[in-house]
Amino acid sequence: MYHRRWPRLYIPKPMVLNFLLETFVLGVKNIRMHKLRSLLTTLGIVIGVVAVIVMVAIGEGGKRQSMEELNKLGAQNVLIRSVPPPESTAAQGRQQRFLTYGIKDLDFELLKDLPGLRYAVPLRDTQQKVIVGDRLATVNAIGTTPEIFEVINLKLERGRTFDKVDMDSQAHVCVLGALACQQLFPYQNPIGQKIQVGSAISMTITVEVIGVLEKTGLRPGTGIISRIIDQDLYLPLTLAESVWGHSVVKIAAGGHEFKRIELSEIWLQTLDKDDVEATSRRAENLIQQNHSGPLDYEIKIPLEIMRAAEATARRFNFILGGIASCALLVGGIGIMNIMLASVTERTREIGIRRALGAKRRHITLQFLVETTLISLAGGLIGIGLGIAIAVGIPDLMKLFGSQQVYPTSITAWSVIGSFLVSGIVGVAFGLYPAMTAAKMDPIEALRHE
Repeated sequence: MYHRRWPRLYIPKPMVLNFLLETFVLGVKNIRMHKLRSLLTTLGIVIGVVAVIVMVAIGEGGKRQSMEELNKLGAQNVLIRSVPPPESTAAQGRQQRFLTYGIKDLDFELLKDLPGLRYAVPLRDTQQKVIVGDRLATVNAIGTTPEIFEVINLKLERGRTFDKVDMDSQAHVCVLGALACQQLFPYQNPIGQKIQVGSAISMTITVEVIGVLEKTGLRPGTGIISRIIDQDLYLPLTLAESVWGHSVVKIAAGGHEFKRIELSEIWLQTLDKDDVEATSRRAENLIQQNHSGPLDYEIKIPLEIMRAAEATARRFNFILGGIASCALLVGGIGIMNIMLASVTERTREIGIRRALGAKRRHITLQFLVETTLISLAGGLIGIGLGIAIAVGIPDLMKLFGSQQVYPTSITAWSVIGSFLVSGIVGVAFGLYPAMTAAKMDPIEALRHE
């Protein structure tokens, strides 16, 4: 009967293991004999690994911050925003200008009946001044509906938001963003405080603060929002329309500017993330029916911008990693240079070893062990320094008084990859000096002084 023979596992002989161990120990001894030179040789690898880890951490931190900001705006949202049409040269010279543009109430009535929608939220920037006492704050007075707080993930820190009852009764209430609250009431409880909204050329009303929102950190630059969300003051849309209507009047040095903007923004939230692109196309087709002139609106989709930002960030990290990896190549050249000098110094030693029976592969292995140990040691030191620097960058920037946040995120692939590359660099750039040593003629090597 035929019996299947299993392949026998190869077990290194004790002599081979002893030889490898002796070669390793000999390599360590040679490195320790020249501590300073070995340390200087590793500097190139150390700097390269630190550069890879730190640069990738900065790029990844920036990417994650952008992704978090876009994610807060909702992957299931579609934003339609009013955009002023380009001004003609003749219009710029007039003392009085009348502009009518942007999305209209009729657009909202059409959009809110789109299939697959969870919410359709109108929003109007009243462009009115916000005053407490004698202080004028840089706060955006926004008229909207209660659903806005859920659609763009605005969380309450204290108090409450206005509701349908407040909308129906046109209640004089408002909800403050975190930065708006800091500006208006830095040292007192804002709940129940009174704020004046309006200007000298329009009606001024007094509203009561009923809620304060948590800080979002959302700022212009993500490609979606055009203002600092945390500086918003939200009041019922019904109140804003009844007080100021749809007209905005601005007085400039050259005259007056009258603008009629029915709605500044419309936020649509779909039931399913997969329906976002289709909903945006349907929305654009509907709006085009009422906008035959110059394009006075734009449609933004956070999900599409997130995808584009992720692709850009991947390319950016690849470029950063590639640039930083050049430092590893420089370190490899330094290793080759030092090892070639070491081969010349140890020519007689090589001749003695060959005379005692060492083969070429033994000499090659000895030098490869030394270069690999040097490069891997540099890789380990570089990983420690790189992680420490990457973690400390945000605190360091705060120490220097920077108001901007510089987040960093250390990735596993940059740490593991830089360590593996440092080992490969040691082998690749140590191979030529090792082969040069192995090819020496034993007799000529013994005669070397």
